[in-house]
Amino acid sequence: MTAVLVVNSGSSSFKYQLIEMDTETTLASGLVERIGELMGHSSHSVSGVGGAESAKTWRELPIPDHTAGFAVMLEAFHAHGPSLATHAPVAVGHRVVHGGARFHEPTLVTPQVERDIDELSGLAPLHNPGALQGIVAAEIAFPSVSHVAIFDTAFHQTLPPEAFTYAINVDLAERFRIRRYGFHGTSHSFVSRAAAEFVDRPLADLNQIVLHLGNGASVCAVRGGRSVETSMGMTPLEGLVMGTRSGDIDPGVLFHLHRRAGLDMDELDTLLNRGSGLLGLTGRGDMRDVIVAAESGDGPSQLAIDVYVHRLKHYVGAYFAQLGRVDVITFTAGVGENDPMLRARAVGELEAFGIRIDPERNAAANRGARRISADDSAVTVLVIPTNEELEIARQTLATVRQLH
Repeated sequence: MTAVLVVNSGSSSFKYQLIEMDTETTLASGLVERIGELMGHSSHSVSGVGGAESAKTWRELPIPDHTAGFAVMLEAFHAHGPSLATHAPVAVGHRVVHGGARFHEPTLVTPQVERDIDELSGLAPLHNPGALQGIVAAEIAFPSVSHVAIFDTAFHQTLPPEAFTYAINVDLAERFRIRRYGFHGTSHSFVSRAAAEFVDRPLADLNQIVLHLGNGASVCAVRGGRSVETSMGMTPLEGLVMGTRSGDIDPGVLFHLHRRAGLDMDELDTLLNRGSGLLGLTGRGDMRDVIVAAESGDGPSQLAIDVYVHRLKHYVGAYFAQLGRVDVITFTAGVGENDPMLRARAVGELEAFGIRIDPERNAAANRGARRISADDSAVTVLVIPTNEELEIARQTLATVRQLH
């Protein structure tokens, strides 16, 4: 059997999945969180027949650092299964948010790569340090296997210069590495390939728009399997309205708030990243709660949905113009996969672009990959559940096999 352990580390937590790659089945998954706090928390789930969760266990105990967290994870595997002796991972794949312009493909972790990830923390101070802690801890826990870094930004390294260049002073941009990098790359990669398989057409022949709509949200224009435009920029703040992030905003707003409201840089950062988006508009950061409130007549929630949809349609239309021809539009992630109302509003009024949604297909309670467009729609509209962990595992295994 060929198993890959996938690790997604943050500054005070990490998620993991053990995936059997011969069948691409998740054997176990878990979460270790509140690392460094007085009391930590861990959960471990073992999958049953067909990959469905069959058993879940919880623990509360002090977890001072990521190394201790990995020890907790190993104890969970030992106590509850599956056995890591029987399902020993051949490699560990690590999600790293920011690879800058340096990393454009899955990369075997070396001391130099670790130094590079650390140095790139200036571009992702909330993400890269935690990823590096997870890598170091995993190397201690699994010293005899290869570790591979999978960068969220890598898929977007195919952006052309006109798409990734900001119109600011070129010397400053080069000195401080200011450009569009894009994020959610593993999801956009997985979903665009899955969409090609669903419609049974070569990936290289398709022009696609992928809408990754979760608490964080982004759009990607994919031509022939290559990212050519994406909504997130130098950071994950740019683009769509999100759960707590503003998305696109006039930079002059920041100058105004600094001068007139007295907000400093840290306060502005917190405002736009953690106090804006749906939360800023409604006091609710989860789209499900916003929809419930809107349906009950709450005016701010109704407006928030209008703003959210307006921004979505803005990007879909812009990416039609960039691609020239669109064959497939795909919704994915929590909101995209589960909310038929938002899907219908986002593309249901774009019949001039050749899009026709089938209301019954769109409303069907189906959790798998599915078509929601009408048979006579010129553009195929799909819902494809994303699986970033599986994509990381696939890229990790392919990288390791290239070494042998």
